[in-house]
Amino acid sequence: MKRPDFIKKSILGIFSGLLIPKVSSSVQKINTSFNILRKNIGFNHMPNKENKTNNTVIHKANSRNSADFGWLKVNHTFSFANYYNPDRMNFGALRVLNDDTILGGKGFSTHPHDNMEIITIPLEGSLKHKDDMGNGSVIKKGDIQVMSAGKGIQHSEYNGDDILPAKVLQIWLHPNKINVIPRYQQLSIKSLIKPNIFSQILSPDIKDQGVWIHQNSWFSLGEFTKTTTSNYKLHSTSNGIYIFIIDGKVEINGDILNKRDAIGLWQVDSINISSSIGSRVLIMEVPMNV
Repeated sequence: MKRPDFIKKSILGIFSGLLIPKVSSSVQKINTSFNILRKNIGFNHMPNKENKTNNTVIHKANSRNSADFGWLKVNHTFSFANYYNPDRMNFGALRVLNDDTILGGKGFSTHPHDNMEIITIPLEGSLKHKDDMGNGSVIKKGDIQVMSAGKGIQHSEYNGDDILPAKVLQIWLHPNKINVIPRYQQLSIKSLIKPNIFSQILSPDIKDQGVWIHQNSWFSLGEFTKTTTSNYKLHSTSNGIYIFIIDGKVEINGDILNKRDAIGLWQVDSINISSSIGSRVLIMEVPMNV
């Protein structure tokens, strides 16, 4: 079998049902989905066709994969489920960025995950969450949710309203530790978000501001009521920065980015971001190698 076909088959097999490999505990460390992907794909795959320079990639909103399942409308930035694009595998440790709209009363029934750091950020509406760790909660706009899937979890997510749609970002990062004890964390970030600056909402430090994950990553969210130029300094020179424009318009290195556009940069120490009035911008700083 040719390598591209083998990679595609591996990805579809893992993500089409969000399956945890059925293996005994004695070999689970070898055959987790984390290790299968690491072996077959690698973790510093840069989409060459979309590179602007040797350290920048731009993903326009209309370049994402769109799918409409009736109850679910989704835009995939990176390969996921039945969407496979060898030029859109990941950005460093950032593996999934899904922009979902879920109709009222609908959602994802109970399904498994393993060895991923899963972050959910509601943009509109709410989600009802249940898992086999005993957690049952509602997350809404202004909240952030983290699950460290570790050695394996089962959970479900449904729209928290029977009528109004819910819009959410679902983000997966490869962890820096595998087979950890699964954990769940939910936090209101309303008090953390200060206008016209980037406010940290996620980090690797349990004592730091926001939620924490098993990865050397930092997320920051900016909401701008006036035109503002900000400078973001990376925490590590081995990290890259992936910037997703939730709403509005920003300018970075002379490039104009609009709603749902994104830009990734690496081999940089800091970046200047000019944000227009009404912009909401999510910064994801992630390791470029895992």
